[in-house]
Amino acid sequence: MLRVRRRSRVRGVPLRREQRARLPLRKSLFGRLLAVSALVAACSVAATAWLAVQTTSGAIKQEQGQNLAADAQIYYTLLGYAATHSTWDGIDSAVHDLARQSGRRIALTTEQRRPLADSATRPSPPALPPEASAIVDPLSVDTALSQTVGRAGVTADRVDPRAVGPFRLPAVERTALQRAADRSVACLNRSGVAADVVRGPSGRPRIEVVGNDPDRMQGTRCASDTLDEPTATERKALGALNRLADACLKRQGRTGVQLNLDLSWGGGPEPMPSAGVSTPSPAPAPSVRTGDDDRATASCVGTARREQLSSYVASPALLFIGDEGGTTVPGFDLSPANTAKIAGAAALVLALTVGATMLAGARLVRPLHALTGAAQRMRDGEDSAPVLVTDDNEIGRLAVAFNDMAAHRARLEGQRKDMVSDVAHELRTPLSNIRGWLEAAQDGLAEPDPAFISSLHTEAVQLQHIIDDLQDLAAADAGALRLHPEPVRIEDVLGQVAAAHQGRAETAGVTLTVLTATAGTPGPELTADPVRLRQAIGNLVSNAVRHTPAGGNVTLHAYGSECADLVVVDVTDTGSGISAVDLPHVFDRFWRAEKSRSRRTGGSGLGLAIVRKLVEAHGGSVSAVSVDGQGSVFTLRLPTDPARTGSGEWGEAGGPGESQGPSTGMSASATGGCERGSGAGGPERAVGGRGSGAGQA
Repeated sequence: MLRVRRRSRVRGVPLRREQRARLPLRKSLFGRLLAVSALVAACSVAATAWLAVQTTSGAIKQEQGQNLAADAQIYYTLLGYAATHSTWDGIDSAVHDLARQSGRRIALTTEQRRPLADSATRPSPPALPPEASAIVDPLSVDTALSQTVGRAGVTADRVDPRAVGPFRLPAVERTALQRAADRSVACLNRSGVAADVVRGPSGRPRIEVVGNDPDRMQGTRCASDTLDEPTATERKALGALNRLADACLKRQGRTGVQLNLDLSWGGGPEPMPSAGVSTPSPAPAPSVRTGDDDRATASCVGTARREQLSSYVASPALLFIGDEGGTTVPGFDLSPANTAKIAGAAALVLALTVGATMLAGARLVRPLHALTGAAQRMRDGEDSAPVLVTDDNEIGRLAVAFNDMAAHRARLEGQRKDMVSDVAHELRTPLSNIRGWLEAAQDGLAEPDPAFISSLHTEAVQLQHIIDDLQDLAAADAGALRLHPEPVRIEDVLGQVAAAHQGRAETAGVTLTVLTATAGTPGPELTADPVRLRQAIGNLVSNAVRHTPAGGNVTLHAYGSECADLVVVDVTDTGSGISAVDLPHVFDRFWRAEKSRSRRTGGSGLGLAIVRKLVEAHGGSVSAVSVDGQGSVFTLRLPTDPARTGSGEWGEAGGPGESQGPSTGMSASATGGCERGSGAGGPERAVGGRGSGAGQA
């Protein structure tokens, strides 16, 4: 077993050396920072390139979309002219108006490229491009451009609905149908159905119900047979169209069909909405049924329509739309030269980013390495010099905090060593006395008389006092210090403490007094554990009496704060005071300003630490002010009702992880929201002619 332990110790040194070795680049902060920066740079270059491409593409698409919308509007306007005119005569003025509105050059030619109209204003305009923008043919509509301009109504055979030819109604028939439609609309309005009269391209009116709900017409009795029947003009045109379609079908060896006014066929006319009501579609598409006969019928009806309308519409024309100067949108091609430029720029940005990251990473990692080395030396028990702080940034502040922690750790280690020595000395003295007296009695050198017993009892009490102090502090650190709160009059507590220490004060020649409230003014009350409260105040009084010279004064004074949420207790003594260097440490455990003093003259340094723990257990705070050579005042601030002020839960004091630093100011649980009372003896006034050996409890 001994051999194994020796091997472990031998292995320990190389193990620590391995842990001190530098980390691999892939695990180090420097490597990760470098990788992240390179990744960020690459993503930034890619994102910038993507954003530039998207922005440029979006701008080009937006411009193209605007041009497409303008081109579609031009196309739709010219298509309407061709659908309602048999020739292109007179189109020149319309072309110039469209060019002025759109800012584009518009040229219209025949299919043989014979000019029909051109909006170019130059004497010698640029030549037209080899490919036309569109073909303007009302019998073969470009459905893509029609959808772009937002115009509905193009039938399945791609005939413009404005091309009606022989179906156009004369004025007499239009007037008769309009009157019938007006009567039906008036009837519907009286029945509570909102409707309007809409006129189609042929001049036939139809009724549209507001909300597109024709079922609301049922039961109104506002139907008109006149609107349901074709006029003489329509019957004539429909008959001619039916003959053309039948001739086409007969050439294919198929039977003829009977066409209806909506160009449907078979089984008689499709039921039409009463009173001429129709859906929003201006020209319903023919019903396409499955089977070869239906497909052949649809084809023949389309062919017959184009043959019938050919003499009523203008001949097809080529449409050219472009800029006035013949320019085009500039582009950017990814040629090998441009690709090389992009790759070079991206590599340069990446190299600059990596270089800057290496410089910044080196400056960032260097102090971290120093901190790591200092921490490892501290772990190995070696003396570690403070880490050099060069910058006031996050790393610099980390180094400052580390140096403070190291100094605090060294101070605690020194206090621990001193505590072990002090406790051993404090316990050894009474134990040695007890042993000496007992051995003397055993050897017959001392008689066990009352004086002998009293001496042994005194030493035992002193030993018990040391053990009780250690036990109280350990219980407070472990969170096991229990409190039993009850309503307490602070003046009664001060009186009890003063009575308990009056004999010692008189023996030392010190005047111990309690300042009471003025007549008619009740003393402050609070909720606290009276035993623990007397212990805390008693430690302060004992400490003050012990270190106040003969002829001096120790004064106890209690008063309430202005908000009546705190009870303030001042313990004032006269004597040599505490130096400014020692004052911040008076509440540290096992700390004594004079290391050479024994328990009989100075104490072990536990009394004030216990005072702080007991006061904090009540939700209060303790502080000390002193002027070296003049005097000291120890002040307790206790909440009158910790449960109401939110000072914490009763029953436990502190815990193992509680801060061990000095408590020389108000704690958050006892500060309140207003100024404290400034009664006589308060810490706010100047301290003069008073002192104590505070910190040596």
